[in-house]
Amino acid sequence: MNESYGTDRSYNKIFNVGLNRAGTASLSEALRILGFRAVHFKIDGRRVYDIWRHNAVNGRPLLSGLADRFDAFSDFAAYGIFEILDRQYPHSKFIVTLRELKSWLASRDRKVNKNRADSNYSYGFYEINHDRWISERQQFLQRINAYFQSRPGDLLTIDIPAGEGWDELCEFLDLPVPNAEFPFRNRLASTASD
Repeated sequence: MNESYGTDRSYNKIFNVGLNRAGTASLSEALRILGFRAVHFKIDGRRVYDIWRHNAVNGRPLLSGLADRFDAFSDFAAYGIFEILDRQYPHSKFIVTLRELKSWLASRDRKVNKNRADSNYSYGFYEINHDRWISERQQFLQRINAYFQSRPGDLLTIDIPAGEGWDELCEFLDLPVPNAEFPFRNRLASTASD
């Protein structure tokens, strides 16, 4: 990891605000390689989603207790709160991880089936509903693109499962491309095994 990459920058935080099953783990690892303190999904055994919900209910900034510990956040249901994050953490960068629709739906199907088979799983991702997922995705993309229409430099849409990686990410973050392979996680994105 090159610690110097993420320390001298003109932006505040980095938020992955895309829907799950679209390269969020890969993005988090790439940000770590670039020197950012990145958290993906959970910290200290708690979902980041649960932390920001608790903070919201108690009238605190969404990332209270985390903002001083981390530079980048991924896979925490931020697609529903990106406007609030933008207000509470000004001058931040927002990344939408996206994936080809058919592959994305298949990956979500597999995740739901995995959740159903896990007797310890206690969250709400139990139902396969392609029509709802497609509608939510379309509405989210329309909303976020409209929101950042006058600030295109603050929003990156990247398709990591399709092979996009360092070039797109480093240009967006104004950083040099590191001398390292891009950390594609769940690389078999379009097969039945991710």
